[in-house]
Amino acid sequence: MKITSYRTQVASPGKLLDPSVEPIAARGANFVTLEVQTDAGIEGIGYAGFVHPAILKALRETVNALADSIMGEDPNAVEAISAQLLDLGGHGAPAGMVTSAAAAIDLALWDIRGKAAGLPVFRLLGGSSNTVRAYASGYLWRNYSGDMLAAKGEELVASGFRAMKFRMGAEERPEAEVSRMRSLREAVGDGIDLMVDINQGWDVDRSIRVGRAMEECGLFWLEDPIHHQDYGGLAQIAAALDTPIATGEYHYGLAPFAHMLERGSVDIVMVDLLRVGGITHWMKAAHLAEAFNKPVVSHLAPEFLAHCVAASPNGLIVEHMPWALPLFKEEIRMVDGDIVLSESPGLGLSFDQDAIRRLQPEV
Repeated sequence: MKITSYRTQVASPGKLLDPSVEPIAARGANFVTLEVQTDAGIEGIGYAGFVHPAILKALRETVNALADSIMGEDPNAVEAISAQLLDLGGHGAPAGMVTSAAAAIDLALWDIRGKAAGLPVFRLLGGSSNTVRAYASGYLWRNYSGDMLAAKGEELVASGFRAMKFRMGAEERPEAEVSRMRSLREAVGDGIDLMVDINQGWDVDRSIRVGRAMEECGLFWLEDPIHHQDYGGLAQIAAALDTPIATGEYHYGLAPFAHMLERGSVDIVMVDLLRVGGITHWMKAAHLAEAFNKPVVSHLAPEFLAHCVAASPNGLIVEHMPWALPLFKEEIRMVDGDIVLSESPGLGLSFDQDAIRRLQPEV
């Protein structure tokens, strides 16, 4: 089997959102879609994205350039192709758009491999269960008041979620941060797992001080409290708090995960699909975390990463981020707070071409 052609398009599901309510999603839900064809008549899909609209043109050109280089290759050779693409784009030090573009291609190759084998990707990766726990993300933002958090939290529970994440870090006073936390906890009850994401907005002292004050609320994790490269500071916070520290989404490639794990900077390893380089490298990061007896969780892209978490012995939970879901014909199936994966071969997904045409970015 050989790769014979490909097609890329751009789409902006963020257009569907109200920027006054969901400013980050409205600005960042922009994608380059990829379809890769083979001489066996099998097509695989993937995407790169979660970028500002101004970056889409350059990202698409990067995907095109890398895809041009693999025409005639065997799509089963995911390791060799991934290494080739990352070397082509970065000469041993790839990051940014190059890694994201290579990840899109890697996704499409795994989709092809699964279809050729007649297996869903999570089974091709060695998984056995088609269900994986999920938490609601992309619904509870930093600009929400306590009342808004409470109302949306109750709505998410009613829709079936048993875990959810909200953002903190915008309040000047620690007491105000804790008050927002309590509003959500009181609204959803003690039976719902709550995660808090700071997106690198605090320093070490504030992280420890506010983190300790929030421990009474029983957080599932505290995510990215300080800069992602401050391994020593993260280790200090992790040692000071009972709440587990989740981090890793900002890192490119595998090496930073080894540094974090060796320094004791992380309790729950979060791996981003596009920054790590695709499914091939996501699974390597998961196994690295397993070697340190740490759980692994996903960042964005639940439609793809549910397969990876389901296939990982240390897979903990999937981030249900809805930003890319309008691109697909299929919907994520949720039952009692779990994602139920399709048994269709490959990724079990197909692009909604009509939706992609409607979601063209503003020029």
